[in-house]
Amino acid sequence: MIQPTFIHLPETGSTNSYAIELLTKERPAEGCVVVTSHQTRGKGTDTNTWESEKDKNLTFSVILYPAFAADQQFILNKAISLGIYNFLKTELPQSPVSIKWPNDIYIGDKKVCGILIQNSIIGYRFDYVVAGIGLNVNQEIFKSDAPNPVSLRMITQKDYNLDEVLRKLLNSIFEKYSLVQQNKGRLIENEYYQAMYRLMEWHPYRINNVQITARITGTSPYGQLLLQTQALQEITCDLKDVKFVI
Repeated sequence: MIQPTFIHLPETGSTNSYAIELLTKERPAEGCVVVTSHQTRGKGTDTNTWESEKDKNLTFSVILYPAFAADQQFILNKAISLGIYNFLKTELPQSPVSIKWPNDIYIGDKKVCGILIQNSIIGYRFDYVVAGIGLNVNQEIFKSDAPNPVSLRMITQKDYNLDEVLRKLLNSIFEKYSLVQQNKGRLIENEYYQAMYRLMEWHPYRINNVQITARITGTSPYGQLLLQTQALQEITCDLKDVKFVI
């Protein structure tokens, strides 16, 4: 399994941006982790940002060099999500942890972790992947307009050692990543399906600005969300098409 190496930054705008810039100059070993105590311009999906109080949370990016074809990139998203999910299930065995498609980890209806995966592809293969991860650990007050954040401390009332949490979290992520590298993606697929937020439950969604009631039935091979309406209509959604109503 991968043994991580670390680049510690007291402060940076975005660990993903730092890692991508680093890759233009050198080729760090796989598993190189860029971690910062204070991320000032953390990135989320599309134009979203990530709020993180200094010295309270984990904000880091992992550099990977996947050996599989780039058209399987959503399996990488699943592997990383499952690594985080399994870590949190171990830390919070009584809490309802789930994976909210496509790249968030939830506890109940609150977001505890976000993932942003950026990559470079040459031909049909990955040149590199940078997986940015923000995990709310010890922060208790969130000042942004994010609607539903939560942290480990808010759930357990415990203070966490960030270095220890990072070590355990990376071990869990690399364990799942190694399965994909060994062409054992079916194990990932089944586990991800079972961990999905709102799986087979009826809930409201907004599809192209029209609210409907539907249930999640899974994901397509290309990572699209699969919904079924109460009229048994099957809908395949890209990220820009669907909004969870929470």
